[in-house]
Order: sequence, then structure tokens, then C-alpha cells
Amino acid sequence: QVQLVESGGGLVQAGGSLRLSCSASGSIFRINVMGWGRQAPGKQRELVAMITRGSDTNYADSAKGRFTISRDNANNTVYLEMNSLKPEDTAVYYCHVNYLNPGFQIMDAWGQGTLVTVSS
Repeated sequence: QVQLVESGGGLVQAGGSLRLSCSASGSIFRINVMGWGRQAPGKQRELVAMITRGSDTNYADSAKGRFTISRDNANNTVYLEMNSLKPEDTAVYYCHVNYLNPGFQIMDAWGQGTLVTVSS
């Protein structure tokens, strides 16, 4: 089992910033890809940003230029720095990891989510 603990969500005014964190622990041999997705009310979950173990990154068009993803491999932690937030960024943000378990199986895990609310 893998546990993902997210933090950093909250209420912020439009134009403001937030930093999300997610730490992974449990039966992990190595984490390959870490990322963040989000789900707004009435919408499907979408990828926001992802980062490989080698720090290659990929962003949704809506996040480019405003969000920055980073990771700390030593502590199995991923961060999402969100700037110039807009009301349409309001959503539950979920941490995601793709990892190898001790049996060398490729697994995926999602966190419980942290709510980000951007007021206009």
C-alpha cells in the first residue's frame, strides 16, 4: 500500500498563489512519474502537470506559464506552485504517482485530494 498525503489547498483571491505538496510513503521501490490532476464540479478529472524522475515536465495548456511542478526524489515529494490563479482553477487537486513496488510491479496511486478555491 502507498499513502499520499496532500497539503496546501485553500481559499485564495484571483491573482493569488498557492503551493501544493504531496508526500508518498509505503511500499515503494522507486517512483517514476509524479503529477497533479484536478477535478472541477461537474467536470472530468484532468491532468494539470507531471514530472519524471529526471525532472522532465509536462503541463496542461491551462497551466503553462502559471504553474510549476517540482519534486524531491529523496523524500518522495512533489510540489505544485500555482501563480496568477483564476476562478476557473477552482477544483479538487489530486496527487498522482506512478511507481515500482518492491515486487517490481508498475503501480499507480492517487491521493485523497485537496480543495483549491479561487474567488473573483
